[in-house]
Amino acid sequence: MKIYGDTNSGNCLKVKWVCDRLALPYTWIGVDTLKRETRTTQFLKLNGAGQVPAVEFDDGRTLAESNAIIRYLACGSDLIPADAFASAKMDEWLFWEQYSHEPYVAVCRFQMVYLGKAASDLDPDKIKRGYAALARMEHQLAATRFLVGDTISLADISLLAYTRLAHEGGFHLGGYGAVRRWIGETERSLGLPPAR
Repeated sequence: MKIYGDTNSGNCLKVKWVCDRLALPYTWIGVDTLKRETRTTQFLKLNGAGQVPAVEFDDGRTLAESNAIIRYLACGSDLIPADAFASAKMDEWLFWEQYSHEPYVAVCRFQMVYLGKAASDLDPDKIKRGYAALARMEHQLAATRFLVGDTISLADISLLAYTRLAHEGGFHLGGYGAVRRWIGETERSLGLPPAR
């Protein structure tokens, strides 16, 4: 399979991390979103939404949206809980990540790292909502080792992508001890070096 992605994107990296964790063979095709390479006619035939990541399988089928991709790739693996309710709780975190975490934590990071904004110029509502997301994770991770119990799941991989880089978006994790513990443990479980 071919993964079309930008290594600056946490959404793309989570697809790579799942493939690496499950030893799934793939070819990575770099797409520079800042150069608008997702807006070319060729790319839009692959994914009409004009976003990465996108995956093209050997039979020509394509799939987009990071959490849909990792859900498909990990089907039948230990990254999806066997228990139906635990699996649904994992999905709950996956949906929450895209709606209540990524739009704040990742967007603030993008504005600071790629647009050069100062932390003081960020939208205060995005900062407030980003910290609310981190607080929800802290509450859960104070009670459980990973987001859905004692073993790593796709929920952890999905939320690790931008949480480990939250500081690049102006978020301070000093008061989030359970989140910091979880970041380190999840990175080690995936064989990733610690985030800078």
